[in-house]
Amino acid sequence: MRYASLTPLLLFCAVQAHAAVDLKANETPLNTQADPKAIALLPTDYRWAHAGQLTVAVSAQNSPPLSLLASDNRTRIGSDIDIARLLAQSLGLKLNIVPVSWEDWPLGINSGRYDVALVNIAVTEQRKQKYDFATYRTDSLAFSVKQDSPITHIASAKDVAGQRVIVGSGTNQERILLGWNTQLRQQQLTPATPIYLTDDATTTLFLQSGRADINFGPQAAAAWKAALNGRTKVVGYGPKKAWVATTTRKGNGLVNALNQALNDAIDNGNYQKIMARWGEEKEGITQSQINPAGITYP
Repeated sequence: MRYASLTPLLLFCAVQAHAAVDLKANETPLNTQADPKAIALLPTDYRWAHAGQLTVAVSAQNSPPLSLLASDNRTRIGSDIDIARLLAQSLGLKLNIVPVSWEDWPLGINSGRYDVALVNIAVTEQRKQKYDFATYRTDSLAFSVKQDSPITHIASAKDVAGQRVIVGSGTNQERILLGWNTQLRQQQLTPATPIYLTDDATTTLFLQSGRADINFGPQAAAAWKAALNGRTKVVGYGPKKAWVATTTRKGNGLVNALNQALNDAIDNGNYQKIMARWGEEKEGITQSQINPAGITYP
């Protein structure tokens, strides 16, 4: 999904509503030492997007707690940014953050504009044909509705029959929804109507005004938003378990160093600090995997 900018006032109201996260404190970077084992795995012939830097693509839209703007309305913070910093420092490199749209990361990785993409990218078997992955979080999807919606539970295709569902184009949640629609047609039930929106403000407007019934997107963002203002609630979760991973161009060798850096950070506790300060402990992992089994679709 994509999210529009939230004002600093709204973001810092979240400190009160989402007690597990202290946004002001989280503006202070978490630093780590260089990791000799990870550095030793860097491919000698790798061509960096910018010499001496790890150039990381992150979401350009506010999608807390993954990526959002700090109180200066310029600096990007969030769990994905903290992971990017951990990786860069572990590899002895300067971090170069590049905010991008969801549509831009594949081209940027393929062309070498970015070394790594951290845009809440889930591992799929199709993506594994072009990219290498080192996992750093579980991928959970959630169904959200407005607080007074009569919808109380979504667990299967029949629960979205006839509903208007907001999804992001080209996302795993879109594929799940379209797959459910196939099931509904086979059962001679009314399929859901996908609604493709490009920002959080419009998503909120559509839900609250009754122009959409359900929003289907990342669980972390759904839980944050529900806690932020109480105007939405989570009523179900996606049916497929997946992994969110660092994403690099296939075969360039960088994934081995990233995987080592993540596993060393898990061993020394630096990874857990990141997940805890953004309230994502439940999505944490105990070991980073390279190219694990990905989601498949019919």
